[in-house]
Amino acid sequence: MTVDTAAKFDPSRAAEYARQSRIGLAGYDACHELAACMLAAVLGHGSGKRILVAGAGGTGQEITIAGKLEPDWSFVAVDPSEPMLDQALSNVAEVGMAGRVKPVLGRVADVPTDRRYDAATLIGVLHHLPGEEAKQAILRDIACRLEKGAPLILAGNHYAYDAQPLLMAAWAERWRMNGTGEDEIARKLNKILEGADPPESEDVVADLLSAAGFGKPQRFFSSLFWGAWIAFRI
Repeated sequence: MTVDTAAKFDPSRAAEYARQSRIGLAGYDACHELAACMLAAVLGHGSGKRILVAGAGGTGQEITIAGKLEPDWSFVAVDPSEPMLDQALSNVAEVGMAGRVKPVLGRVADVPTDRRYDAATLIGVLHHLPGEEAKQAILRDIACRLEKGAPLILAGNHYAYDAQPLLMAAWAERWRMNGTGEDEIARKLNKILEGADPPESEDVVADLLSAAGFGKPQRFFSSLFWGAWIAFRI
């Protein structure tokens, strides 16, 4: 997310983010586990790789799961929302990984370019950025901080929400399954329609990545609107 969108991730939203994410995204933990496995499959084991985690705020799941799988990896955690970043750092500290994480309160553009990263993640961010320009900007900012050939894990919603009524209906049932009342479900449906701007298709995701300097992405996870891909810096 950018500084312009950070305001909606206030302390109240940060506090409920873990529960909301796991209901809104069926397979939230599985997606993060597979993301870590994909990175380890590319980067190998037992080496001190540096991972750029863009939009790290919230659960810090990208860090805690990958860090447990690969104890020698270190992370730079970037997020423009202070409450969200604080929540992620608290979760990281709880599992004893604080010493392996450097926080950056701000945008990817604020991260120095004097050293390249071995991999990056951008999970749950792109659909919050309004318009193509903002989406391309964050992907370009990540690309220019990666080694050539380095992997990027990109995950988030795609499809125009109002063009997928069946998926929207299933998403509403997911909330009902978890005890949410009808009025609250209606509020959440309105909020997602008004508050996000996902890429309209998987092809658009590929085009955004290509324009930023990445090769053709390979999808490794899907859940309703959500997709997760790996792509490599050219």
